[in-house]
Amino acid sequence: MERVVAANEVAFSLGFTGHSGHLHLEPLHPVVRPNSLTSLPDFILPPAFPQETHERMRESIEENYLHPEVDLDEFSVQNSGRWWHYDWFDRAKLQLEPSEPRFIVAPMWELPFRRSKNSVIWNPHSVEVDITLLMEGAQELGSMPRMPGPPKEFVRGSTNNRPFRPGGLEGSQALQRSLPEGAHSGDWVHEVIHGGHAQNVPPSSKNGLDLGSLKEYTCQWTYTSQQIFPEKDSIDEGMNKHSVQFNYLFKMAWEEDIIEGSSGDGSNQDEIENEDAKVDDIPETLENTILSESSDAEAELGGQSAKAKNHDKEVWALLGGNDIIVDHFHELVPDMAIDFPFELDSFQKEAIYYLERGESVFVAAHTSAGKTVVAEYAFALASKHCTRAVYTAPIKTISNQKYRDFSGKFDVGLLTGDVSLKPEASCLIMTTEILRSMLYKGADIIRDIEWVIFDEVHYVNDAERGVVWEEVIIMLPSHVNIVLLSATVPNTIEFADWIGRTKQKKIRVTGTIKRPVPLEHCLFFSGGLFKICENDEFLPQGFKAVKEVYKKRKSNAVGGPSGVKHVASHFHGGGQPKQFDRSNRERSQKHSGHQNAQNSLNTSGNQHTSGLRRSESSLWLSLINKLSKNAQLPVVIFCFSKNRVDKSADNMTGTDLTSNSEKSEIRVFCDKAFSRLKGSDRNLPQVVRVENLLKRGIGVHHAGLLPIVKEVVEMLFCRGVIKVLFSTETFAMGVNAPARTVVFDTLRKFDGKDFRKLLPGEYIQMAGRAGRRGLDNIGTVVIMCRDEIPEESDLKQVMVGRPTRLESQFRLTYTMILHLLRVEELKVEDMLKRSFAEFHAQKNLPEKERLLLQKLRQSTKKIECIKGEPTIEAYYEMASEAETYRRQIMEAILQLQSTQQLLSPGRLVIVKQLPAEDHLLGVVLKTPAAANKQYIILVLTTATASSMQASCPLNKIQENQSFQQGYFITPKGKRGTEEEYFSSITSRKGSGAINIKLPHYGSASGINYAVTEMENKDIISICNCKMKIDQVRLLEDASNIAYAKTVQELLKQKPDGNKFPPALDAVKDLKLKDMALVQMYHIYNEFLQNMSENKCHGCTKLNEHIMLMKEQSRHKEEVNALKFQMSDDALQQMPDFQGRIDVLKEIYCIDSDLVVQLKGRVACEMNSGEELICTECLFENQLDDLEPEEAVAIMSSLVFQQNNTTEPSLTPKLAYAKKRLYDTAIRLGQLQAQFKLSIDPVEYARDNLKFGLVEVVYEWAKGTPFADICELTDVPEGLIVRTIVRLDETCREFKNAASIMGNSSLYKKMETASNAIKRDIVFAASLYVTGV
Repeated sequence: MERVVAANEVAFSLGFTGHSGHLHLEPLHPVVRPNSLTSLPDFILPPAFPQETHERMRESIEENYLHPEVDLDEFSVQNSGRWWHYDWFDRAKLQLEPSEPRFIVAPMWELPFRRSKNSVIWNPHSVEVDITLLMEGAQELGSMPRMPGPPKEFVRGSTNNRPFRPGGLEGSQALQRSLPEGAHSGDWVHEVIHGGHAQNVPPSSKNGLDLGSLKEYTCQWTYTSQQIFPEKDSIDEGMNKHSVQFNYLFKMAWEEDIIEGSSGDGSNQDEIENEDAKVDDIPETLENTILSESSDAEAELGGQSAKAKNHDKEVWALLGGNDIIVDHFHELVPDMAIDFPFELDSFQKEAIYYLERGESVFVAAHTSAGKTVVAEYAFALASKHCTRAVYTAPIKTISNQKYRDFSGKFDVGLLTGDVSLKPEASCLIMTTEILRSMLYKGADIIRDIEWVIFDEVHYVNDAERGVVWEEVIIMLPSHVNIVLLSATVPNTIEFADWIGRTKQKKIRVTGTIKRPVPLEHCLFFSGGLFKICENDEFLPQGFKAVKEVYKKRKSNAVGGPSGVKHVASHFHGGGQPKQFDRSNRERSQKHSGHQNAQNSLNTSGNQHTSGLRRSESSLWLSLINKLSKNAQLPVVIFCFSKNRVDKSADNMTGTDLTSNSEKSEIRVFCDKAFSRLKGSDRNLPQVVRVENLLKRGIGVHHAGLLPIVKEVVEMLFCRGVIKVLFSTETFAMGVNAPARTVVFDTLRKFDGKDFRKLLPGEYIQMAGRAGRRGLDNIGTVVIMCRDEIPEESDLKQVMVGRPTRLESQFRLTYTMILHLLRVEELKVEDMLKRSFAEFHAQKNLPEKERLLLQKLRQSTKKIECIKGEPTIEAYYEMASEAETYRRQIMEAILQLQSTQQLLSPGRLVIVKQLPAEDHLLGVVLKTPAAANKQYIILVLTTATASSMQASCPLNKIQENQSFQQGYFITPKGKRGTEEEYFSSITSRKGSGAINIKLPHYGSASGINYAVTEMENKDIISICNCKMKIDQVRLLEDASNIAYAKTVQELLKQKPDGNKFPPALDAVKDLKLKDMALVQMYHIYNEFLQNMSENKCHGCTKLNEHIMLMKEQSRHKEEVNALKFQMSDDALQQMPDFQGRIDVLKEIYCIDSDLVVQLKGRVACEMNSGEELICTECLFENQLDDLEPEEAVAIMSSLVFQQNNTTEPSLTPKLAYAKKRLYDTAIRLGQLQAQFKLSIDPVEYARDNLKFGLVEVVYEWAKGTPFADICELTDVPEGLIVRTIVRLDETCREFKNAASIMGNSSLYKKMETASNAIKRDIVFAASLYVTGV
């Protein structure tokens, strides 16, 4: 550092310090100044210690550290040979360094334009901050700040780095791992104070060091009822009043979150927020009005006061629409970061105002509404603040186009899979996958990012790549603000609320449903345009008009003698009736494959005839002539098939839509663009064909085009020289090039699985390309109608229907799991909880937690067992399990014919007594009949006589009635046997009538009984014994003696008092043949026997105790259900996560402690192909015996995506390598299916390995010209280029993996293979990047 001499001889040193190169000012020591005594200022004190010289420092080090002293008493001659205890730590000369402070007082930074302008000197407020937060965004998941890595890893990061802590993760359970075990319950406090065995195994370690027991301290616990959380509601206050809340107390103590003296109403916090939001030159009333309206909006959305302190109830998505911001925009934002040459719309002003305040914004508006203005302003703010901004897009084409658009305004860099331009720029444009990789690999550039702009957020609905958006949003650090740009979706607030709740920051939602250029929707039929929708309102009269034209034409065709032939000739070019031709058309669509089905509602069937080609050509020509006359060109015609696009353009032979000057402009542009191609590539059939079409003003655009050809078409269309463009739907997503008119060839598409109707969101996205802002007053959307008119309901649904909601496509991947397992403090469960799919479940967790606390504090009545032992729990458990078996067994048994025969009168059965769930012994008195379809059963009950109903058949009235009917009492001296004790006057056969009132209760021999009606489900077991009964004297002529005799006979069947008679044999008696049913039958009857031997069986309080047990069981189930819903096991994808963890353990990517191994680190490098297949391929050395050209050819199967291709012709070596890799994929698929993952091995291998371009890539790597390799396959040229470009990224990933593995030969092989494929037209630079 050079010496700087200032006024009054105050010398100081000036230098650079820190990663970002901040200036460092430090006064110099007086001894280094000339004439130090005379130049010493008054305010500088003399040094407290003498000057340190090299000699003094050397002497001190030698004395303290290099000349150790030994205690002569301990190490004396007398003590030699003994074992002594020596406390090395107590006598160590080395003094321990004090621990680093966790919090310091630091000035709070404010942006210059936000500072108070009343005073000249800026006086910042000092606040207490975490020391790790001093480095902006540099806090990682550990407890210490991470040092910056090497410069080569600054942008892309490395798998050796730990990712930065995601924002909003402060409440994660994973972060609680740093607390001591038992901290939440308070047990560790007792261990520390009262002594005990110390913990000896550090976290994440298998072994530890036993340091002995802790010293005990005498203490006394103070019982307090102080409220810990004064902001809790009254219910929580009452519950927490007299309890020690260790969960909250020690969590707050460890995390230093207690703010003493803070009031519960949150007024101080509101004042701070209001102070931060003030703009000094704005009237205070204006700013307060904006803040109050925001608070009112928050209260309206959340249904509660804006002062609520509980963040779980807080509304994170705040809806815009503040007129004050729009009216006073220039007062609120006087110094804009960038000036626009046009007047901003209302939603743009709102978004810019919130960006100036450093808030995150969600902008939802139609296509071409001006959402890019918000992205530009975020770029301008990053440049003004000397930070960085990242713009992410789902498609590489959008990234290239935005790079061209922003290059003239900002310092812009581009990062894609194959391009890296100016990564040090302040404004970076990249694909979302690149940003995800940077976040997982902890790239140091993340520290500098202030804004991340997500364009086309509605792409989150994409089934394959939608998960990337959710991963990036979850992983972004807290210092990064988010700007989201999306088309209009119905659940914008819901999605923004999820983001705000996940990141713990407010999201301002703004936008507009107004289109900058209104749209009109028309049907083209019979040469005319019929308007059916305007300003998002369906016009029934327009649809009625086209329907009348259709009916009139149909009736005219059928009315005349030759009408049928006329109609067929006009519509189909044939001579068959219309109905017959329609059936042929449907049959043709069913069997003709992908292309014919694309024509869906309106296309006729036989498209291979020359008559149809002439009809198609004339149809397009008539439409284009109609649009040209109405000055409605240029037009984009959307067809949902690459083949359909090419054939439609080729059918327009002889059509020329350009003038001579336009032809000249097209020719000059094409010559410049294609001049970078080499000789043979310049004359490729696709290049020549497209160039001829362009000269006539006709263009084609789909994924099969070469990238350079596609860019030429896009640029010429933006220049306005292309009048008609046939395109697939990717043009609406990837290119910002509006037209005057948009035409839909059909309203159906193939989505990769099946043909379906267009969704309203898809239709709106493509229709939004109609209407050029500033050029057209209205945009026109046309739907082609050939044979038939679409249904009115279908048209209404697609035109004015509700757009598609944003739905979560989150799914677990092995790469995600391995990246998260590399960091102990961030669990995979945290990622699952914060996904959009779990948003509503996690949002309701606070309410469930409060409900759980209430349930836990509910007291349940204790069961007092009179038997001496609390056996009711065991009895209830057996009864519950027996009931489970009974439902499966008895229903099947009672339906058997043999069972119905066995259930005859006199058969002993075991029945169920409700509600006590007790099992009682009974006998069948009468089987079901036509009049009564229930069994009549006499049951021995457990109720006392006083608790029963009056014994109706045994009262004196019935005895008198019985006596009057002919019964007499034999004199005592002449009484005979028991059978002769009562005798009837008349001996008659029973009539089958039931003369007693059911249910019938009574008591005999001290045993209570009941005669009742029962259904099949009440019989729980059938015994293997029968007894004789007297139906007449039991049911018709009620007799006490008969009941007593029956009861005594029943008691004889229970030899030991409680045990039931044996049940029927499952095989011999019931004739069961199902072995599983027989086994369950034996287990079930064993349960019944055990229940009969339990002390609770037959207890008089069984009913009461069973009811208490049911209440306790219900309460326990509710508590367990709430605990499960609040646990990680309730997550939707938790079973899938467990299965994937088992798979990773099986293939040794992780060990039993979930520590990532070498194989797992290699799998983290694989992003372009399926990670497991790539990793197994490397560790099985499948590429070692292949040449670089052969290796890269086999690797193409990992990135190629088209299914139906011609079978390649492979060499024997390549064929063997193909079979070996396919077998590996099958084995991995079988392994995943073994661990209950919903994966079919064959489908898994087919989806992840496509060998259609192996021969093509092999020849390309050997140096074959591109024109020659195109002859080897039917794959379009554009897909070949895309595959080879992605293959270069795969080579780079394999090269990094080889470096981790230490395989130098594989590293060199991948480097050679990458150089072999990087040549000529495949890697031609983008026109957007280099210019024309």
